[in-house]
Amino acid sequence: MRTYLDCIPCFFGQALRAARIATNDEKQIKRLLDEVGMMLQEISLESTPPEIGRLIYGKVREITGNPDPYREIKRESTEKGLALYDSLREKIKRSGDGLLTAIRISIAGNVIDLGVNREFDIEQEMEEVAQKEFAICDYEAFKSCLDKTEEILFIGDNAGESVFDRILIEQLKKPVIYVVRETPVINDVTHEDAIQAGLDQVATILSSGTNAPGTVLETCSAEFIELLNSSEFVISKGQGNYEGLSNEKVRIFFLLKAKCPIIANDIGVTVDDIILKGINI
Repeated sequence: MRTYLDCIPCFFGQALRAARIATNDEKQIKRLLDEVGMMLQEISLESTPPEIGRLIYGKVREITGNPDPYREIKRESTEKGLALYDSLREKIKRSGDGLLTAIRISIAGNVIDLGVNREFDIEQEMEEVAQKEFAICDYEAFKSCLDKTEEILFIGDNAGESVFDRILIEQLKKPVIYVVRETPVINDVTHEDAIQAGLDQVATILSSGTNAPGTVLETCSAEFIELLNSSEFVISKGQGNYEGLSNEKVRIFFLLKAKCPIIANDIGVTVDDIILKGINI
């Protein structure tokens, strides 16, 4: 997905929010905003938002000296998710369709997105998504592809959300490779975050090699790119991965909540819609 003009104010908002978490030094924050403004002058709108986000969060690390501003927030988000883990598993057992319920739970976890949302109530989100109709629901194709595949490549999004991905992985009942970011960026899930969420108990954890807030293939490892291109079944969580992968010629099922009007418009839905969308299926 390309970048739109309306994305530019959002980039500034993200930079300011991350900087305020990383430091109390207003001179550093002002310098960051100045440099982001100069950097955006040179960036093509044909770039994907994660490509631009990678540069912005690189500036946050460089100027503030803080390599992981969201570390404590990520830890707390994961603890909140783990506190709900047992009750959500029981909910799946009581449901008529455990797989679809687990997909809903995983999508509900997508609200834990500090690039977009400043505040969220995960328990309320679970209740709302449980009742909400899908704007796009390629569930039959999802089940058909799942039946035929031997292994699943699951591209994670945010820390905390990864607990709810774990619940879905348990319902897939196939070997899963769970993909994380190489280094911290916003509250995206890293290897450390995935271990805290217990993903190592249900999947093989693999870094994509990128430090972008999404999947930017030009910055990913050769191992990940080979896996992506050879995989018969790919699950991609969240907006950043959609932005980076929506034009790829690989069979991918995107699971997300549309939290941004630009992304909602690109997909053809409205803000707050929930989506299970397959491409190349």
